[in-house]
Amino acid sequence: MKVHLIKTQSIEDYINRNTQSQVPFKNWLSIVKYANWNKPEDILATFNSADILGNGINRVVFNIGGNNYRMICKYCFGKNKVHLFINWIGTHSEYTKLCKNREQYIINAY
Repeated sequence: MKVHLIKTQSIEDYINRNTQSQVPFKNWLSIVKYANWNKPEDILATFNSADILGNGINRVVFNIGGNNYRMICKYCFGKNKVHLFINWIGTHSEYTKLCKNREQYIINAY
């Protein structure tokens, strides 16, 4: 199924605030544009450095730009599309801080 990315503007806003992140996020967007996912494992097949978060929360963490950036998204497999909701974007070190408090499971910054 094709991916319906919710809140692409969140990525654009992040790129505008962090210009050095433009190329990695544009590359990620171009891959997602042509992705065809039918189950969570397909996300991992497309992005082998991504991690599916546990606890049945349907969240995935994407490692972007050689692990310089992280993006947390919630996924929902619908009837005809996969809906991918952006929950958080930041640097690797910012993500590490989230993990210390286990916030990666609940954060919803966008």
